[in-house]
Amino acid sequence: MTGVVVVGSINADQVTTVARHPLPGETLIGTSITVLPGGKGANQAVAAAQLGARVSMVGAVGLDALASSATAILESAQVDLSSVRAVDGPTGLALITVAADGENTIVVIPGANAAVDAGVVGQSAGLIAGAAVVVLQGEIPAAGSAAAARLTRGRLVLNLAPVIELDPATVAAADPLIVNEHEAALLLAQLTPGTAPPATDAEAVARLREWGVASVVLTRGALGAIVSDAEGTETVASPVVEAVDSSGAGDAFVGAVSARLAAGDTLREAARLAVRVGAFAVQSRGTQPSYPHEGDSLPEVRPDAATDSAIDSATEKNEAHP
Repeated sequence: MTGVVVVGSINADQVTTVARHPLPGETLIGTSITVLPGGKGANQAVAAAQLGARVSMVGAVGLDALASSATAILESAQVDLSSVRAVDGPTGLALITVAADGENTIVVIPGANAAVDAGVVGQSAGLIAGAAVVVLQGEIPAAGSAAAARLTRGRLVLNLAPVIELDPATVAAADPLIVNEHEAALLLAQLTPGTAPPATDAEAVARLREWGVASVVLTRGALGAIVSDAEGTETVASPVVEAVDSSGAGDAFVGAVSARLAAGDTLREAARLAVRVGAFAVQSRGTQPSYPHEGDSLPEVRPDAATDSAIDSATEKNEAHP
């Protein structure tokens, strides 16, 4: 098994910059607007490919002018697009607003991504089964993700963003499941209905592991990530950088993890590189245009970077519930 196969979304990103995010019902004057390639699946494919992985993409674009814009950087990153279908209707579109502090809001219109169902995924069964790493997100129909998970013979990376209703068997197949703190809480509400939301990031990770996920990576932005698997649980600190635009930084992280897992790294090794790749990405505007290439100088983690003392108790829980 070789390479990375990303089964996921391909969008055009309409990025608007503002001084601050508007309040409900408020109108603000923006400072700029740009159309760039995006989509969580495409972002992750580009991030992995630019770090040296051999990457194939399974997805769909529309029969419109945005299709070529949406795939431009995928092509330049030499991602194999032979399993990307052109379907009737518009290409997926993400409406992104970025404030001066780098925080963003995103509204996604699926468009052609809604066609990436079990039938479309099944057309790439051999490609998926032969991949060392298969990557899924939450921007295609759940049936498409479930089909991809069933076809996977290598390692399945599930970045459940946004959180959609998935067959629990698909979640259980993840190794790792990559979520942020909000996504972890929403997923736990699905998997364990009626239970209280997790009080801490460490508790969220422990509960996901106790439920049965083989490995979990919880991303925490500037605080780095929590990594938990059969070896235990630990924090991975992030470099300290000045954030310009956080759009797509999580996808850069997922792409980096996937590339390094395909290359044979452990999950911890992959996460240590991924936080640096994410920190690189937030220093520039846009999603795919902000991602590093193999050989680029990445920000370093300070030697004195603090760890989260709450992880000690989470580690004990995971050792008790492997």
